[in-house]
Amino acid sequence: MAHQTVGHAVRPGLPDDPSAAVTEPDPACPVEITLAVLRGRWTTLVVRELLRGECTFTELREALPALSDKVLSDRLAQLTQAGVLIRHRRPGWPPRTRYQLTPKGRGLGPVLQALWDWGAEHHPPSPERP
Repeated sequence: MAHQTVGHAVRPGLPDDPSAAVTEPDPACPVEITLAVLRGRWTTLVVRELLRGECTFTELREALPALSDKVLSDRLAQLTQAGVLIRHRRPGWPPRTRYQLTPKGRGLGPVLQALWDWGAEHHPPSPERP
């Protein structure tokens, strides 16, 4: 018997994987895993800043001045728990903590670029916003 995909064209955006034929959201689905990591306002901007290089909490706060300390702390904890970034605590006074993307976190760069490209193509800026 031939494999179920033999003779069927692969359609862009549809995984060639039988497990992708779910009928409801599955936390083990790769798309759901990605969306869970990027959940919450500000998460993509925090990742963007860290794609530029490692940062301290203060540097992130300065780069994103409208972001509250509480939300920034929550996003850093969420991304650390997801394995997307690591904390480097340096000894001394005051103690300094730097945040750096892991290889897994750097892999989000093309994902964010793809989201940007799609949004730019389908929702061009309004005349009021450059």
